Amino acid sequence: MRTFSDRVLSIQPTGVRKMFDLAGDDVISFGLGEPDFQPPNIAIEAFYQAMKDGHNKYTTTAGLPALRQQIAESWSAYQDGLNSDNVCITMSGTNAILNLFLTLVNPGDNVLIPEPYFPLYGPDAKLCGGDAKYYPCRFEDEFVPKVEKLEQLIDENTVAILYNFPSNPTGGTLNLEQRDALLDFAKKHDLWIITDEVYDRIVFEGEHVSFMGTGYDKVLLINSFSKTFAMTGWRLGYVMSTNLDAMKQVIKMQYYMTACSNDAMQYGVLTAMQEASDFPDIVSAEFKQRCDLIVGRLNKMDGVECHKPKGAIYVFPKVEVEGMNSEEIALELLKDGVLCSPGSAFGSAGEGHLRFAYTISQKDISRGMDKVEATLKRLRNKED
Repeated sequence: MRTFSDRVLSIQPTGVRKMFDLAGDDVISFGLGEPDFQPPNIAIEAFYQAMKDGHNKYTTTAGLPALRQQIAESWSAYQDGLNSDNVCITMSGTNAILNLFLTLVNPGDNVLIPEPYFPLYGPDAKLCGGDAKYYPCRFEDEFVPKVEKLEQLIDENTVAILYNFPSNPTGGTLNLEQRDALLDFAKKHDLWIITDEVYDRIVFEGEHVSFMGTGYDKVLLINSFSKTFAMTGWRLGYVMSTNLDAMKQVIKMQYYMTACSNDAMQYGVLTAMQEASDFPDIVSAEFKQRCDLIVGRLNKMDGVECHKPKGAIYVFPKVEVEGMNSEEIALELLKDGVLCSPGSAFGSAGEGHLRFAYTISQKDISRGMDKVEATLKRLRNKED
């Protein structure tokens, strides 16, 4: 007798959540990528006022027109001529990912996905009846893929490639030359580009490098307000593209996923964008200090090697303890009061790494790194 669908049985809980569920309340948590800030007060007040004003009903599927227009204008430095028609509000960036996979992927199709990866990418491809083909983003290349590796994976069933810069989990970013090489690859094979740029405002060196504004009409951008405005629980994101035919399909799909997004909340986000536009810069400056601190501490530890990210909120160091894999090391750290994510939670290419989200205070980062250093010394003493 059948019980559950093959679809749901084909996916598993993520390794990140597994560690989180094992943790007690007294750990120093480098686990989930959730900023420890509150949204701007003015946005919270606007959200509340919108509810009092009666914005508690269904709204348009594509989202509040004024918010969509504000988002379009916020990208004018990258792309001229955007307006509200180029934007669809979604219930988070994760909703946006599934929407685009459902919009583009038929059974038997495949999507090129970075590895190490954000854990939802591959399962979303499966849920659509497609396949994920993982391309390597290696430590020695600072987690930026090589086109020759992509060429080895492409086939007649490949319909899209997903890029994620700055990256979760690696913090990897790219420069214009690297962006253009990846763009040319997609153009050569007539692929849709799904570009996940949710950390576009958390960049520590130079300007964010986007796939928007490149002139390629098969670019679909994903973004959200979770990280840059500390609104993880608000669950609002968006899809944006210059391709209006694609946007019509995205909006149609959004109706069948959630009908529409939260009405009053969109007024709160609109107010944040209009009246607290510097908030992401304040958040980014603090994250840069935390990044400098944690990278400096990690690179002083024996058997640890860590790139200094140029963006996002994660470090992804190589951590070597003879005879132990990344999950075993992470579990030992958890026993000693530190929660992090094993690299294997982000694909086989993540093995040998740990992910630390520096979403806690600098004081707690220092305390946590003291514990990490002590645990690694204890484990290495066992080797001897």
